[in-house]
Amino acid sequence: MRSFSSFAEGTRERSEGTLNVPKSISRITKPAPRKPSRAAPSLSYEDWLIGRLRDSAEAAAYLEAVIEEGDQAALMLALRQVAQAQGGIARVARKARLTREATYKMLSKAGNPELRSLKAVLKATGLRIAVKPIEKRAP
Repeated sequence: MRSFSSFAEGTRERSEGTLNVPKSISRITKPAPRKPSRAAPSLSYEDWLIGRLRDSAEAAAYLEAVIEEGDQAALMLALRQVAQAQGGIARVARKARLTREATYKMLSKAGNPELRSLKAVLKATGLRIAVKPIEKRAP
């Protein structure tokens, strides 16, 4: 019967022989040439939206759509995006004669602006509040 130590020695002798086998290593001399991309570099959604909101008509339609949904947090986000499109929140705050901090707080998710602050921010972005009658549906 073979002891464990003799078994280990036999295994070691066999494994030492495999260590001396040369390994084949492939070399890549240079990477394959890339074809030039014909697609335009993509923009993030936020960047695309900010670009569109620079147009006051687009900004007004965007805010109207968000107001229709009735979610205040979404409205504050939309107002913040419009402010970003119009030069940034700090610039809009200066134009609205509000502090930057108050404007950031007002346009946060939990923001609850007073009517005069909301009007001032909208005016600084080239917009205003308008009220329209609800369209009646035909019976």
